[in-house]
Amino acid sequence: MNTQTQVKVFGLVSLVSLALSATLGAQQLLQQPAEPATTAHFKTLSVERLNVVEADGTVKLLLTNTERFPVTEEVNGRILNEDRKKRAGMLFFNEEGMEAGGFIFDGSRNEQGHSAGMSLTFDKYDGDQVMQLLTVDEKRGERRIVRSGLAFNDRPELETQQKVREIQRELAQIEDRQLRRQKYMEYQQQGYLGGATRVLLGKTSQANNGLFLFASDGSPRAMFYVDEQDEVQLQFFNAAGEITHSWTAGAATEQAPQ
Repeated sequence: MNTQTQVKVFGLVSLVSLALSATLGAQQLLQQPAEPATTAHFKTLSVERLNVVEADGTVKLLLTNTERFPVTEEVNGRILNEDRKKRAGMLFFNEEGMEAGGFIFDGSRNEQGHSAGMSLTFDKYDGDQVMQLLTVDEKRGERRIVRSGLAFNDRPELETQQKVREIQRELAQIEDRQLRRQKYMEYQQQGYLGGATRVLLGKTSQANNGLFLFASDGSPRAMFYVDEQDEVQLQFFNAAGEITHSWTAGAATEQAPQ
């Protein structure tokens, strides 16, 4: 074999070897597990708002300061509530991008004293809150009112977030207060607006600590509590809000409606 032939054979062998190496390397690369997503570590992270999203961009959790709280801004293609006051906190969203509850808080001095509060709520599907953990602290001159509790609420059967927004916009255009109230009552009777607290466990603004039960229209029906004099009270009410039976300090009494 002459020199020229040896060079040709050597070149052919080299090309074959290179092709085999490239093929084997590609197969090994495909067989290797994908590297995990890069995880960043921060000792301190300062943000004005943080959106936790799914892979498709749907916001599932929103943490925000007061200024960037969404009011007229769309989140997941929806405007949440144009009339809502901006507060720092977080909002929860379900798989369809609808708001499902949230946690908000505020507190500041004012001309009368101060006003502060915190609220953790959970909404029914495509509706408003059915469960709320709430505390309010208000100073009005020399009087300070602190109330807090866990509440369970009924919501209208036909209530939807979009329908409520449409009705709110319609009512806002009615200048006459009586006519606006009448229209509100019509929507309430139709099952689109309203709702009422049915169970409250906590402390009232009158410093009564206990369990409070309400009718479907929100009127009180039964109360079992310890009052500000540390006396145990049990009271029952009729539909007119009158006490029909009561129990205080071991003495049961019946009270006829006036």
